[in-house]
Amino acid sequence: MPPFAESVEGEPLAPARLRSLLLDELARGERELGQKRSGYDEPIHVAVARDGVAALPVPVAVRADAGGLSERAWLVVAAAVEALVQAGGETALEAGALEGHLLMRAGEADPELAALAFDEAVGGVDRLRARGVAVGEVKGEDWREPIGPHHPLKVAHAVARLGGSPTDPKSIDEHEEAVLQILGEQRDGVPRPHDDPEPPRRVARRILQRLDGMGKWGGYHTEFPHLSRGFAPSERALANDVGEALLDAGLLAEKPSVGQRHVFLDPRRVKEIRGLIDRGEVPPTLRLPDR
Repeated sequence: MPPFAESVEGEPLAPARLRSLLLDELARGERELGQKRSGYDEPIHVAVARDGVAALPVPVAVRADAGGLSERAWLVVAAAVEALVQAGGETALEAGALEGHLLMRAGEADPELAALAFDEAVGGVDRLRARGVAVGEVKGEDWREPIGPHHPLKVAHAVARLGGSPTDPKSIDEHEEAVLQILGEQRDGVPRPHDDPEPPRRVARRILQRLDGMGKWGGYHTEFPHLSRGFAPSERALANDVGEALLDAGLLAEKPSVGQRHVFLDPRRVKEIRGLIDRGEVPPTLRLPDR
């Protein structure tokens, strides 16, 4: 049992003592998640308080931009979202701060159930040992919704509420259409990429729009063949060629995987990606197929 979860003579730790020990553990966990293997000497811990607040070993900046997290760190966050939903968290997801660390809540989730659900959700993550721990009260501050209509935290929450697993790319892809309906496929005032008169540019904008809508920035990724999903049979070869062009231009990045190609939006190119989606502005590095 980690020190922040211990009790003194059967009584819960005083809030100030719990906060101090928890902050130490979150800082350790954040350092561990930057290693090639995380939690092997001592598991990384995610704490779930009695009011359904989960404390995670990642920066609070995640609520604005999740693209800076490593994949393993993101999967810890996604597993925590799933755990809160499975433990009864049915309201909209909110993100708060605990001295620079991320807190999350989604209603009155049962902490014991959430800890068990987290253990199950995170069990298959490669090169990671992590566990959930139920604790007393954790007071956070600056609570707000994750920033942006298609933030990966909102995607993870929507997938979990649909009964899927936000740590499993296949489960995310299976729930893609329903998630887009929940989050809203169109941002207000943005022209539809579907109406672009140039076929290669239209296909590029639609691919990027769908990936953006599913929050596939860094931590989330999809199999390369899925880029052509939703296109008419006559456009699927073009969609594959456009996907290769987006990779060559660096708008998409590739994650090596055994026997499969997985791709995601490169957070470093967000301005160019949004410019292409919203206004059809083709970056100088992008060479679309000539057809």
